[in-house]
Amino acid sequence: MERIDIDRVIEMAWEDRTPFEAINFQFSLTEADTIKLMRTELKRKSFNLWRKRVNSGVSQKHLIKRSTDIKRFKCSRQKSISMNKISKR
Repeated sequence: MERIDIDRVIEMAWEDRTPFEAINFQFSLTEADTIKLMRTELKRKSFNLWRKRVNSGVSQKHLIKRSTDIKRFKCSRQKSISMNKISKR
């Protein structure tokens, strides 16, 4: 996996509204693979903070736990992203 892809996976993993299924769709990484990547790429304290946040009620990282009102992976104000490429306008 290229550095730019690793950076994007980390960014997506930190975003509360981006579920693991979106990471799997774009990068073919399961939740377990994403956790392994985060463990190796982040400092221990950062990894622990991320895991604590993912397992809290704040994060919407699992589609099952998400509100049915949320129908997208990203904020409506965020630029359009298609298969991890920023769309040209």
